[in-house]
Amino acid sequence: MRLVALLFLSLLHAVVALEWVNCNDGGLFEIDSISLNPEVPVAGEPLQVTIRGQATHAIEDGATADVTVKLGLVKLLQKKFDACAEIARMPSLGISCPIQPQEWHTIVQTVSLPKEIPKTKFNVQVRGSTVDDEPMLCLDLALDFGGGSGSIFRSPFSK
Repeated sequence: MRLVALLFLSLLHAVVALEWVNCNDGGLFEIDSISLNPEVPVAGEPLQVTIRGQATHAIEDGATADVTVKLGLVKLLQKKFDACAEIARMPSLGISCPIQPQEWHTIVQTVSLPKEIPKTKFNVQVRGSTVDDEPMLCLDLALDFGGGSGSIFRSPFSK
């Protein structure tokens, strides 16, 4: 759980509206919830992000997460993270690899939002894999910085 929070927060330092889909199908990590406080954050103000989930199997050193950020069809960022190395960089999370299964984790992280937030929607894909290349995590997020378009609650991931 904390792995997901860390990856999410390390790439996305600010969001105004969030919609997410746990696209896991047999993955080793299940996300139960992601929430923001305030629900409609203010540019230049702190934002509290809470993520809750659990590992269904142990997550060992060597696990990775591939993160892709898109604006429409344009790929803005694609980066692979060493999950355990990222966790080790934040000892305040109180977790280390291997991450044990069947324990629910709730991560609360506060980030400072930049004053200059582009007013647009970003789509983020997070795909995690174990050291053996087994599916670990699948998460699709829609982050809308537009503020009040009314369409932010329609999932770009629904069929």
